[in-house]
Amino acid sequence: MSIFALFSKFSRCLPLKYVRHQHVNASRLFLDEFGDPGKVVKKEDFSLELPQVMSTQVLIKMVQSPINPADINTIQGVYGVKPNLPFTLGNEGFGSIEEVGSEVKNLKVGDWVIPGMNAWGTWRTHALEEEKNLLKIPNDIDPAMAATLAVNPGTAYRMLKDFEKLNKGDIVLQNAANSAVGQNVIQIARQLGFRTVNILRNREGIDKLKQELQDLGADYVLTDEEFRSSKLFKSGDLAPPKLVLNCVSGKAVIELVKAMADNATLVTYGGMSRQPLVVPTSAFIFKNIRLVGYWMTRWNWKHGIESHERREMLDTLCAMARQGALKAPKHELVPLDSYKDALARSCDTSRFHEAKLIFKF
Repeated sequence: MSIFALFSKFSRCLPLKYVRHQHVNASRLFLDEFGDPGKVVKKEDFSLELPQVMSTQVLIKMVQSPINPADINTIQGVYGVKPNLPFTLGNEGFGSIEEVGSEVKNLKVGDWVIPGMNAWGTWRTHALEEEKNLLKIPNDIDPAMAATLAVNPGTAYRMLKDFEKLNKGDIVLQNAANSAVGQNVIQIARQLGFRTVNILRNREGIDKLKQELQDLGADYVLTDEEFRSSKLFKSGDLAPPKLVLNCVSGKAVIELVKAMADNATLVTYGGMSRQPLVVPTSAFIFKNIRLVGYWMTRWNWKHGIESHERREMLDTLCAMARQGALKAPKHELVPLDSYKDALARSCDTSRFHEAKLIFKF
């Protein structure tokens, strides 16, 4: 197979008709088998002559792309969706337009874009793509925010909007509050007028971490132990939450359920404990609580790239980011050449992860 055919396949392009050429040094991280990220992820560097883009295509230079837990699970072959192999890795990130086809209407050189579909392959330096498959975002927001815009802020926004009708001043209770989603929940809830009670695991430097979350807008921050002994809801100072967000699962959910209001909803979007969800039977009978799950990928499948709901969500999140009301999670930029170390750190379950790793191309 020629290098042109390979590039076309990996970029999801139609066959290219070209008049002139452009020299590009390109790289990508890819899989041809599932397994241990330290063993199966491969890097490919190649120099190629790119043909002129087709009339409806754009040439994208990727700028930043994060390593998310879903990426690790995808590599391991245990994620909810298994891609066909070989597969260019990376589900999230943004790029800058370097060239546009003659019939491209809504994008121009210098615009920032994110992929409109899941598992697009953002861990690469360049891509050719149809305009219709891309979403334009503002190019005046923090690059790290742009790189992490699609998954975690979207998850936080949808969970806050789609499961309970909350009023100003209502309480949202969540665990894993220092996770990327948790940080977004705090900030977005604050902008929507909701208050948050945030739970996290005790660790070295806990007071500093609590202050960081409070600086983001958290109303209450407690460790698991503090929450168990707390009378925050029992004293009547706070109304029981109608919406509870769970990323931990396991037996820790029991304490969340005890705090829930009657007819409230618990949304599970993760299982950091790697344990089944444990919920007392009495909560179903006497509190009439509702348990639901949330997966951003499924929401994107249902709400296509042209849907009003998707555009409204992105516009709202970008407006918050532009105002400084929505900030990227604590992060560290790493070069693509350091991918082995970055993946090893992301897979390390023996320590707390204090920063999201983001590839900078």
